[in-house]
Amino acid sequence: MNILCTICARGGSKGVVNKALKNIQGIPLIGVTIKQALSSKLFDEVIVSTDSKKIQKTAIKFGAKSWFLRPKILSNDYSSKILAIRHAFMQSEKYFKKNFDICVDLDITSPLRNIDDIKKALKLFLKDKKIKNLFSVCEARRNPYFNMVEVKNRKVSIVKKYKKKNNLTSSSRWSSFYRRQSAPKVFDMNASIYIWRRSRLLKSNALFSKDTGIFLMPQERSIDIDSYFDFFLVKQILKNENKKFF
Repeated sequence: MNILCTICARGGSKGVVNKALKNIQGIPLIGVTIKQALSSKLFDEVIVSTDSKKIQKTAIKFGAKSWFLRPKILSNDYSSKILAIRHAFMQSEKYFKKNFDICVDLDITSPLRNIDDIKKALKLFLKDKKIKNLFSVCEARRNPYFNMVEVKNRKVSIVKKYKKKNNLTSSSRWSSFYRRQSAPKVFDMNASIYIWRRSRLLKSNALFSKDTGIFLMPQERSIDIDSYFDFFLVKQILKNENKKFF
């Protein structure tokens, strides 16, 4: 079984400028994910997709392969990441002259993910042949059935209600939960690990389907760096717990 690891990093990040090249513990963010991928020893190839020559140069320095620049149409603020990953996957099959059965994409914005998370996610994916794609999640800190609200026409209401069936009649009514513990369990996508079977990645743009699986990670390893505050949190966690990436 041939397994490809893709790492996507565009140069025009907005939340944190030049995010891929920001240092944590003396290592650029993209270098952290490349080292995790290589250290896992799970992948036939580890490649980086980017539109930036500077990021590409750094990626090669840390051991990844990168020989193409991602087209601008796949690198703007509105581009689908799935399309970027598919492009990288197809470029890799052409470059290495072979088909890959599995594609694992590791997001550079989740440096607290560890190698064991990657191994367990892939093991779960390979164990269940019915799963065509999988992504990592953590337990949500807020629940749309309980403590997330929206405002419509100046009216405040819970984001998501559920239909409660009347036991005495066939009718049903919309209701709310009054205890967090009673509400359905929901998860946050933590933007860390994504896995596809080749057929699904090449044929579908949808992330969610009836044969999509999830891999649960703890909240403390699920910070997605999307702002300078997130960046600060990751640095503080590593400092306070005296942790190293490797």
